[in-house]
Amino acid sequence: MAMSPHDQNGRSKGGIEARRIPVPLGERSYEVHVGPGLLQQAADLIEATLGSCRCGIVTDENVAAHHLAKVESGLAKVGVHAGSIVLPAGEATKSFTQLDLLCQQLLEMGLERGDAVIALGGGVIGDLAGFAASIMRRGIRYVQIPTTLLAQVDSSVGGKTGINTPQGKNLIGTFHQPSLVLADTEALTTLPLRQMRAGYAEVAKYGLLGDAEFFSWLEQNWEKVFQHDPAALMQAIGRSVEMKAEIVARDETETGERALLNLGHTFGHALEAWTGYSDRLLHGEAVAIGICLAARLSEELQFCPPHTAARIGAHFRAVGLPTQVQDIPGPGELPSPEEIVRIMRQDKKVRRGRLALVLLRGIGDAFVTRDVEADYLVEFLGRATG
Repeated sequence: MAMSPHDQNGRSKGGIEARRIPVPLGERSYEVHVGPGLLQQAADLIEATLGSCRCGIVTDENVAAHHLAKVESGLAKVGVHAGSIVLPAGEATKSFTQLDLLCQQLLEMGLERGDAVIALGGGVIGDLAGFAASIMRRGIRYVQIPTTLLAQVDSSVGGKTGINTPQGKNLIGTFHQPSLVLADTEALTTLPLRQMRAGYAEVAKYGLLGDAEFFSWLEQNWEKVFQHDPAALMQAIGRSVEMKAEIVARDETETGERALLNLGHTFGHALEAWTGYSDRLLHGEAVAIGICLAARLSEELQFCPPHTAARIGAHFRAVGLPTQVQDIPGPGELPSPEEIVRIMRQDKKVRRGRLALVLLRGIGDAFVTRDVEADYLVEFLGRATG
């Protein structure tokens, strides 16, 4: 894949140039830096972007063990470290309870409106810390330092923040753009294989929704991505971020085209909610199942060519991702088709009771429809899970 002509090169490490991918949003514009060694450069890059301000770090227990000291040390050297908050790891942390505690701790830290929150971690930390920043003193700046593949290619870019509720995922939140995103590819070396696989589902999503050539490249090169080959990682992450940045620039608050980024998510979010946002099913695993369901539904409705779903499923299985509801590990029963659709009705994009589904006309060609009736979805899921 060719680089965007707007991309800029940063400092190199090991022969790999860091990429700077712009997210052009007028006065809310920012850059996403992708490359190795960015954690060591974080303090300098933050100071260059935000100027002299105090920074409070928010992270979780797992990430703190690997990366917190490195970022703290850099911020302390330039005299801007206000303190660090370490939260429990896991999707359950995206809650009203943790949001309340986090806001209190940030206020006690003395962060002012001109200061900043640093979200150091995966999607959970980015979503929660970004939400806290958006409501602290009616909005303070924040920086995303994503340390998981999923966060680097998806949740850290675009300004969506939020928490989960028993009714559904991310139903409470705001749009609040970061001031800077630093995606250090070397941070992924500490990521468990299961988390890498979960993040890869979001990478594949970009090829499926709008770049058939990229999806074909992934089919040929996914093993290099999992082997942490520097060039392959840069290609996979860089192209994903580039595609998301382009879509967000055209539709910041999801009034139209940005909904395409939810390919697999309407089904997936329902499955996550049903499992109680537990480690039984990670977000990326739920998205992988959701993408496969969307592809099967697209075929059944004759929107896309035969064997499209089989091709996607074969790739996901090769990677080690689940492809059907029956792949959700036990113990316990699996959700019924009626229960899945009931939860799907809580989706943020429901309008006048009609679900918005992202379906496929083919590899690299997604579209949004509200023409699939809930009763038909129940019947379809009965066939897909039977």
